[in-house]
Amino acid sequence: MPQNALPPTSRPSLRRRLDHVGIGLAGLCAVHCLATLVLVSALGLGGHFLLQENIHRIGLFLALVVAAVAIGWGMLRHRRILPFAIASTGLGFMGWALLVPHGANEFLLTLLGVTIVSLAHFLNLRAAR
Repeated sequence: MPQNALPPTSRPSLRRRLDHVGIGLAGLCAVHCLATLVLVSALGLGGHFLLQENIHRIGLFLALVVAAVAIGWGMLRHRRILPFAIASTGLGFMGWALLVPHGANEFLLTLLGVTIVSLAHFLNLRAAR
């Protein structure tokens, strides 16, 4: 084995990387929600960009794809359904947030959803150890 090649067990797997991406996306979503709340409410800035529906639809689509691959793949590997069930719940809250008007309810549903999805990715990482 070449000196710079890592053994397969110490290289991060694609599924592990996707779990980390999922956690990162959840964090970005939370920052987006908080920035929108602060900028639009306090300063009256950025409403035309930060409140666009497409940002939320694209975010939900990315969360669905990353969770489906990472958590679905993890479930097949470690045979634990809990991360999948938790992720489904969080994605449901994120989808529900798209159905309500912009405001406090949308903010709370989205923040709750991304927090739950992030927890599911964390549990998926732990289950795969």
